[in-house]
Amino acid sequence: MQLVPGAAGGDVPTGPLVIPPGVSLWLAAGVRLRAIPDPALFDRGAGTCGTIDAKGGGCRPLLSLSGRGSGLFGPGTIDGQGGAVMAGRNETWWHMARRAQGAGGEQNAPRLVQIDQAEDVTLYRLRLTDAPNFHVAMNGVKGVTAWGLVIDTPADARNTDGIDPGSAEDVTIAHSFIRTGDDDVAIKAGPAGPSAHVSILDTHIYSGHGMSIGSQLQAGVSDVLVRGLSLDGTTWGLRIKSGGGVGGAVTGVRYEDVCLRDNRWPISVTADYGGAVTGAMPRYSGIDFVGLTGQDGTLVIAGADPAHSVVARLDGLRFGPEARWQVANARLSGAGVVPTPPGLAPAAGQAAPPDCSDRFPPFPSAP
Repeated sequence: MQLVPGAAGGDVPTGPLVIPPGVSLWLAAGVRLRAIPDPALFDRGAGTCGTIDAKGGGCRPLLSLSGRGSGLFGPGTIDGQGGAVMAGRNETWWHMARRAQGAGGEQNAPRLVQIDQAEDVTLYRLRLTDAPNFHVAMNGVKGVTAWGLVIDTPADARNTDGIDPGSAEDVTIAHSFIRTGDDDVAIKAGPAGPSAHVSILDTHIYSGHGMSIGSQLQAGVSDVLVRGLSLDGTTWGLRIKSGGGVGGAVTGVRYEDVCLRDNRWPISVTADYGGAVTGAMPRYSGIDFVGLTGQDGTLVIAGADPAHSVVARLDGLRFGPEARWQVANARLSGAGVVPTPPGLAPAAGQAAPPDCSDRFPPFPSAP
């Protein structure tokens, strides 16, 4: 299936689309697949899309993929129109999301791309912009490659995660540019199953909440490689977050050759997300930070309690003179860390931090 510019130009307005198994959608250069900002088109049948309630989830995504062997290919653009006023309303999707936060409810807004119960899916060379909610969400997938994506949404657009592998195995995210209003990447593992063998490689991340694992970790996350990233201006940099009730095991995570700039929390490993202190607690072990360069900010590694201490290795880390560590309930090893965190025991095998002088390219401009 392909879309190419026609006599009316490259603008293609649409409601929800389902991409069948074994079928790929190709958007040629100059094509903009544009979501029509009408909640009625996206409603799941309960009449809640475009409203705030206690549950959320009342809207269908713009693009749905399931089964084996489907894909989305560029270099065209998929535009969620999150900043457009909704039909029959006096506010945009993003305004509603912000209002929901103040009201303590959940906004019903469509995701841009939803991949469910799928295998061998490819996303390549697309520009994804202005999602009303998450840009790419996965649930129960095995074998997904996202390569050469540009994800671009304003920093104040709430709940506009970039790519969220949930209950996902064998996922690669590479050579992409991401800036959003929430988690730029968030690996999750809710009750549907664990996430494992996930690689985020050679990708540039800008505004947003950074490279995250969590908060839903009940089924466990393991074997994650984060290598060759730059995080420029994100609130958090490398983040693992969870809390009581949604916690689980995170093991075998390696952060390597990462450049960070202008982050409030360049490293943040915490177990108090959401404030709950009962139920399933987060357990973090085998977390390696190797070869990182950053600036100032607060560096946090804190387990839930002594029985759930973070086990982490830090080798070859360099941060600015005003950087400060906050360490609690953690067992740290490694060497060559500046400034040195409390409780760090010297170890052999010290890595050299990367040279970040040319690792922050400008964000690609819109076509």
